[in-house]
Amino acid sequence: MRCEGEKFLQEQMPNRKVAVIGDIMLDKYITGDVNRISPEAPVPVSIVTRQRAVLGGAANTAANLAALGCQVFIAGLIGMDENGATIKNLLAEVGIDSVGLMTLSDYKTTTKVRILGAKQQMLRLDFEEKYQISGEIEKQVDKWIERLKENHIDSIVISDYGKGLITESLSQRIIQAANEKGIPVLVDPKGTMWEKYDSAYAITPNLKELSDCVGSIVANEDEAITTAGLEVLKKYHLKNVVVTRSEKGLTSIQRDSVIHCPAKVQDVFDVSGAGDTVMAILATMAGTDLSMKTVLTIANVAAGISVSHVGTYSVPREAVIEKWKKETHKKSFKSAPISVKELKNKIKEWQSKGETVVFTNGCFDILHCGHVTYLIQAASLGKHLIVGLNTDSSVRRLKGEHRPINNELDRAFMVSSLRCVDEVVLFDEDTPAQLLSELCPDILVKGGDYKKEDVIGREYAKDVKILPFVKGYSTTGIISHIQKGTN
Repeated sequence: MRCEGEKFLQEQMPNRKVAVIGDIMLDKYITGDVNRISPEAPVPVSIVTRQRAVLGGAANTAANLAALGCQVFIAGLIGMDENGATIKNLLAEVGIDSVGLMTLSDYKTTTKVRILGAKQQMLRLDFEEKYQISGEIEKQVDKWIERLKENHIDSIVISDYGKGLITESLSQRIIQAANEKGIPVLVDPKGTMWEKYDSAYAITPNLKELSDCVGSIVANEDEAITTAGLEVLKKYHLKNVVVTRSEKGLTSIQRDSVIHCPAKVQDVFDVSGAGDTVMAILATMAGTDLSMKTVLTIANVAAGISVSHVGTYSVPREAVIEKWKKETHKKSFKSAPISVKELKNKIKEWQSKGETVVFTNGCFDILHCGHVTYLIQAASLGKHLIVGLNTDSSVRRLKGEHRPINNELDRAFMVSSLRCVDEVVLFDEDTPAQLLSELCPDILVKGGDYKKEDVIGREYAKDVKILPFVKGYSTTGIISHIQKGTN
């Protein structure tokens, strides 16, 4: 089916306005060929072949947002030095509004130098110093926030790398000012003192950061992540905790729902900056009507693109759209119906989130306009539509020995390919009563002139809906028309 995220990616994302404030860095990459060991010490000798500089830290999050097509504003500290000047130039190249940059003569721009050989990181050199911000800097940030309000900003990212800018006082000023205007604030956290992030819209720790916060090692397992996430959510009055879990993907924890979104297995060259890519996706979609499942899936897609490159990489929106389409295309065309056991588990999960499950059934032998119209109407009654499909033997008992025209797997393929259908399950009985007793959907839908009290299996659903068939369409009529044409 066409995913709800596709229109957002193509049409709405370029119109989003996102602000980033935090510890700005410059990432330098020195790439070389290694084919000998130094005679001076047992270390490899790298013959330098390439050098490049890219935006890092909070600036990398901003660069990812710019690559997604958003209008981006950034605030942070840089030094009055060569690396600070390079950051200004790189921000200007990708069209990021840098009015919020504060250039200080007594501050050295945080810089990380990575030495690479054969696409692998051999060594990292960090040039940094923590800075005690003054009241004057807080005043400048206040002015920047007021300017954001005038620009009708959609969301704010606090990117904290523990270098000194994001104090509790400054963080709370940002969060409170944003909350007053209904602007979501998303935090990339650092350290153990998360009081400074209190009442933020969302926080996005990795596994280590979550463990540091709760004071014990959190295993990379669903239950452990959920328990720790709920603890943090309640303690700091957050709306969302999104945990990045490396190869296990992402987990979103809210007060009334938990969603685990596994990552796709793939080659990984470098995880540097992948968290910033995830944050960029979350920030563009914060406060929209998109489901969290869709948001997490798109974030996983973007992160997958990021880690397939060496070094920090700003993922273009076009690349996300292309990969997203491929993933949703695979999901839309299922070659086999789902098992009853697997479907029961899915339905329980959907219902636990308060999502309405609709069930209908039929032979759907030759799929026609009447079928599709009916299924679209059925799907509109809830969040998920399940179709019970009669097996070939069941159809023969109901329709005669010359039916079905199409076998059960072909029919399942056709029905499941419809955008409005979530799952197709086969049943071999003459009626779906046994199947319904196991699935227990919220709404049972029948077509035609049935009365609710006559619908078989109604006792296993919370409600029954009767939809009229579309006149002028029937499989029997199509078959008859074909037969007349061949006589």
